[in-house]
Amino acid sequence: MWIARQKKQENIAEYLLYMWQLEDILRSYELDIDKVGQVLIEPLYHTEEERREARDWYEELILMMKLEGVQKEGHLQINKNLILDLTDLHLRLLRDPKESAYIGLYYNTLPHIVALRAKSGDKDISEIETCFIALYGYLLLKLQKREISGETEAAVAQITGLLRLLSIRYRALDED
Repeated sequence: MWIARQKKQENIAEYLLYMWQLEDILRSYELDIDKVGQVLIEPLYHTEEERREARDWYEELILMMKLEGVQKEGHLQINKNLILDLTDLHLRLLRDPKESAYIGLYYNTLPHIVALRAKSGDKDISEIETCFIALYGYLLLKLQKREISGETEAAVAQITGLLRLLSIRYRALDED
């Protein structure tokens, strides 16, 4: 809970990846707040107030997942909305002649995005969502200690740079 708040303020891309991971973690505990409490709340939160606040937060996420029908797969609407917001910002940045750094980074990343979209076969998702799916997949491979090709490492490095700059621009909007 505290991590999510901090990430949301500091780096929206990291926040979104964290939330996707949290959705998967909650699914792994079968959306059971008691299991979540034993593993994620009791060991990490020290005061009764912190535990209560954390339990409320996790219960709310679990309830939203159930209400939105994403118990087995998919993402919460709040996370989908964030992808839409980031996609909208991405498109605005591409049209802004003052954003030459972002535009250049995008065009250097575009071949990787095109290749990923071709592999996935899902042409209906945005380029930004494609980038997030790629990073999340990469993180899962790292967690599983699976071998990662040099080509994938290069693509991930490029995509990470693009999402980092997009996050910086997003944060600047929040500060305005």
